[in-house]
Amino acid sequence: MKQNQTLDYSIPKEELGLARFSKKVLNWIASENLWNIWVPKQYGGLELSFSQGLQKLKFLAKLDGSLGWCVTLCSGANYFIGNLPKKTADDIFLTPKQPVCFGGSGGLFGTAEKQGDFYNISGTWRYGTGAPYLTHFTLNAKITEQGKELTNHDGTPVFRSFIIPTDRVSIIDDWNTMGLKATATCSFKVDNLLVAKENSFIYNHFQLPQPIFKINFSLFADLTLWANYIGMAEHLQEEAIAITNSNALQHLTSEIKKANQQLEYFASEIEEATHSNSCFTAEYIAKIHTTAATSVKNITKSIVEVFPLLGVKAARNGHVLNQIFCDYFTATQHHIFTKS
Repeated sequence: MKQNQTLDYSIPKEELGLARFSKKVLNWIASENLWNIWVPKQYGGLELSFSQGLQKLKFLAKLDGSLGWCVTLCSGANYFIGNLPKKTADDIFLTPKQPVCFGGSGGLFGTAEKQGDFYNISGTWRYGTGAPYLTHFTLNAKITEQGKELTNHDGTPVFRSFIIPTDRVSIIDDWNTMGLKATATCSFKVDNLLVAKENSFIYNHFQLPQPIFKINFSLFADLTLWANYIGMAEHLQEEAIAITNSNALQHLTSEIKKANQQLEYFASEIEEATHSNSCFTAEYIAKIHTTAATSVKNITKSIVEVFPLLGVKAARNGHVLNQIFCDYFTATQHHIFTKS
């Protein structure tokens, strides 16, 4: 993928690598419209193609792990504009008081008691990426009626996704990890909150016609996260070259090159499929997931082999190599690839 020249990468390095994004970084993200990578232009977004968006996310992750990860997960939540009823999308995106930033949890940790055209929601959700920066939280909740949990024919719970303004949510500041600190991936809680049906959606039912919304969500999630691992690995590779023999990096370099080729190929193939309205089979989705997971495992193994050759300085708090290492290995705990 060729480097996108339209993004102003002039954000000062001293503003990155902190425990939280500074106001300057958040203003920069907003000025570059990065929360809205996938949002249609009619709603003020960049409306990038899948390949263009992946390129941008990879470069952001290379610049800083927390930056890339947070933009990926939050722009991925803004992607849900494609699922929202038109009136809800219009109300949120066409008259914003501040840059719209969705985020939340994909876990099924709460319940929504159906009450006519409303749902009474309660629960605590974990891993809400970007929690302090969000304007709206997204969450999944099991649907209940008269206290009884509804189930599908196969016995799985019936659930819906909901979008809730930040001022109706309680953030639990429990993000205490070795890396990706500035993503502020905190838990959050909702107690007996009445939410109208129009502020809910089904995550794989799309209301907008753009090609990006024809992509199977599993494919979208796999490739956007994969781009982050590659970007962070590229950053480590570039920093390591300055202090170790390039021969020691051959395996890592090879895995990064292979991953970039695979990512570019699959992104192009998926784009072609959306333009031709082709269906994504279960076999195709599984193939790409396996390829991405294997690639991440191989990159991880290569980083583990290289890191002992970088000396004590790479283990020091505050050193860029230490930060990349901590960010990368925090990212590897994401359930999409740990369950493979």
